[in-house]
Amino acid sequence: MIANKYDLVEKIGSGAFGSIYKGRNVRTNEQVAIKVEPLKHETNLLKNEARIYQYLKGGAGIPQVKWFGVDDANNYMVINLLGESLQSHIDTYGPFSLLSATSIGAQMVERIEYVHGCGLIHRDIKPDNFLFGLNDQREKLYLIDFGFCKKCNSARAPPKKMTSVLGTPKYVSISIHNLNEPNKHDDIESILYTILYLYYGKLPWDTPKIANDEIKLLKEDLFGDNVSASVPNVFRKMATIIAICRESSVDPDYKTLISLLQNR
Repeated sequence: MIANKYDLVEKIGSGAFGSIYKGRNVRTNEQVAIKVEPLKHETNLLKNEARIYQYLKGGAGIPQVKWFGVDDANNYMVINLLGESLQSHIDTYGPFSLLSATSIGAQMVERIEYVHGCGLIHRDIKPDNFLFGLNDQREKLYLIDFGFCKKCNSARAPPKKMTSVLGTPKYVSISIHNLNEPNKHDDIESILYTILYLYYGKLPWDTPKIANDEIKLLKEDLFGDNVSASVPNVFRKMATIIAICRESSVDPDYKTLISLLQNR
């Protein structure tokens, strides 16, 4: 029992910084998700994440924080319970159709546009971090896991250098492979790779123990002069829009990307 109000029902996920449980509000019988972060990790990612959820409160597809607290062993965050992730869906049913992948992609861009509009970047876009709602919200996509989220860097500011790749290498942008600090464009490029994964069920660099430099080269080749004719045109156009915006040092063209994905 947490805070004399929430009962842990079953474990539904885990990661490097803690675990997620299905829970129940014993007073209302409402089902919730409870994220638990051991204090011994000394990361305080969950506290930061709870603050970000509160800051983003009211945005479409943003979970609601119902309670945050701490005891002698853990940080706890309680949010509304959601359905399966995009990754879980593929694991169970296989890849999405092109229509479904692009429709879901439009929702992804809408979610990240809202986050960027609030002055933040997510920095860990991947299929695990997009979940469907439950019941009458089954078609609605939610963005979760804001532990790595931070304030935006200006698209016009020269990027600072990092010492290592930040995020999930399979989905990070080429710029991050080059150890540049993330900005808005990197979230958008990660969405492109995520949509490709939804459609194909794997990516060209989806190979065990592949090196960072090899992944980067495969990403650079993906939409180069020798791009495969089997790659749907909507993905080529999306890659072109992303590249033009980045090279022009302007913010991502969210509206054009959403329109492209909705009317492919």
